[in-house]
Amino acid sequence: MSDSVAIRYGKGELHVRLPKGCEPTIIRKPAMPVLEDAKQAVFDALAQPVASPTLAQIARDTKKVCLVICDVTRPVPNGPILRGLIEQLRDHGVSLDKITILIATGLHRPNLGREMREVIGDDWVFDNIRIENHFARDTAWMVNLGRTPTDNIPVILNRHVVDADLRIAIGLVEPHFMAGYSGGRKVIAPGVAGEETIRTFHNYRFMADPLACNGNLLNNPLHRGQLEILKMLGKTYAINTVIDESRRMSFLNFGDCEQSHLQSVAFVKQFAEVPMEGQFNTLVTSAAGYPLDKTYYQTVKGMVAPVQILAEGGRMIIASACEEGIGSHEYRESQAHLVSLGRQGFLDRIRPMPLADIDGWQTHMLLRTLAVGNVSLYSEGLRGADRELTGVQMIESIEDAIEASIAQTGDKRVAFIPEGPYVIPTFSKLSAS
Repeated sequence: MSDSVAIRYGKGELHVRLPKGCEPTIIRKPAMPVLEDAKQAVFDALAQPVASPTLAQIARDTKKVCLVICDVTRPVPNGPILRGLIEQLRDHGVSLDKITILIATGLHRPNLGREMREVIGDDWVFDNIRIENHFARDTAWMVNLGRTPTDNIPVILNRHVVDADLRIAIGLVEPHFMAGYSGGRKVIAPGVAGEETIRTFHNYRFMADPLACNGNLLNNPLHRGQLEILKMLGKTYAINTVIDESRRMSFLNFGDCEQSHLQSVAFVKQFAEVPMEGQFNTLVTSAAGYPLDKTYYQTVKGMVAPVQILAEGGRMIIASACEEGIGSHEYRESQAHLVSLGRQGFLDRIRPMPLADIDGWQTHMLLRTLAVGNVSLYSEGLRGADRELTGVQMIESIEDAIEASIAQTGDKRVAFIPEGPYVIPTFSKLSAS
């Protein structure tokens, strides 16, 4: 057995040395199939749609196309997907000047310059197609479609999407700690939704619902709201993809936004959800490396993902580069509220708010893990006062933290999750009893 375990960190890995006597359990996805020819995979998916007409039929008489893609926080292989899709649209009579690519930033910052080119992933597409960032707070570019019937969510969406007569969302389907799984409908809402929509989606009522969690779509209020928004928007298609641990394309489909997403979830679920026989007093994980660990804000996903296998009072140790620091100034303010008010005070503050503080939902989700155990964070990107605002213990050595946890608990078993939140270890106390 190796004397170290490599975990994702920034654009590389950290090799964590195993303390003497440590009994490691490495938790990762089973080996996934790989689509060796991405261009052919796109062509095949477009030719075999899920619950929809073919692209040739859809593109007929199209006046305005909007392709919605994820922002830089998601490692979507956009290059071959966009290139293949746009070439097919052109071959079916859609001129390039009719196509707009909209980057679904939600309330994240825009992706500009070299970063935009990185997100697009193909120079020809970047040079020939109109590309726009979504700005959720720019009311001039928002259209109000009313409210969802079940949860009364205001449906405010980007005009590019609303006005298009062909809209295709391109998303990565992976576990998501609130919406169950990302991709599909989530690229539309909150991806290209207005500020009021996003802040309603993330208020206390939604975030406190135990069904708004990793891997669950059944009665998940976020998923329900997203589907109702999709219905109000009108016919929307999607390309959904799944990647393996090495970021290679493992699955790709095209078709009806809801049905293609469900098919993608059924595929990835076989690999991403890993059943475990017990819980651990010491757990080492990552924030999945670049681009997800660019900020502490995104790092919280790695803290929430393995919470089912963290023993009560256990220690979770997470590594995240945080090259851009803590995140937005709104998130910094939210974390300041947590530090000053404490956990219960923070919850009491947000409970009556119909609109969540921008990015405050990430602080709320962090509390799910802190209600179970303790969190230690290794990060070279957080400096000065930002370290105080994390709400968790900052550490200088993962190895020392592991040794301290083993010494404290007397339990030499340590779980390692190299890929972080892309893997969901599952454990049920009921099934184990």
